[in-house]
Amino acid sequence: MYRTLSNIAKRFFTDAQIYKHGFNWSPMYRRSTGKITEVSEDLHVVKIKIPLNWKNKNYVGSIFGGSMLSATDPIYMIQLMNILGNNYVVWDKAATINYRRPARATVFCEFTFSSEEIDGIKKQVKEKGEIDIIKNPNILTKEGTIIAELSKTIYVADKSFYKEKRKQKSAQ
Repeated sequence: MYRTLSNIAKRFFTDAQIYKHGFNWSPMYRRSTGKITEVSEDLHVVKIKIPLNWKNKNYVGSIFGGSMLSATDPIYMIQLMNILGNNYVVWDKAATINYRRPARATVFCEFTFSSEEIDGIKKQVKEKGEIDIIKNPNILTKEGTIIAELSKTIYVADKSFYKEKRKQKSAQ
């Protein structure tokens, strides 16, 4: 459904606008209490904020850790899917979060891919068929204090390689 709506929206809006507003209007993402605040035109940079409010305040008055994890979880996968295009399969494979201190105010996170990283991903996938990428963004306060350290593992494969691999597994 989201992909179909995105394809229709491409007639009227840029990919960056669709990415930002699609996430912010999506019921799935809205429940996380996160909000996309900025998306670069090439989709290589996505910034989010997670405000402290009544929807995510925990028993001790800080942002519930699950809100921080769910607000950050889908960003890299969808970002990379949009950057790489339809010839690749991209999946979230793993996520860990290390909470360093309570989030007692709005927190922020930035998700980036450099052009060199994207070129490297394409090159490695062409050589190996599939790879895992590990990204380690931090959730920060406005002043730059680290609230939580994330580790995201993203699986990327050539679409034809992935289909063949699945076909072989189902034959076994």
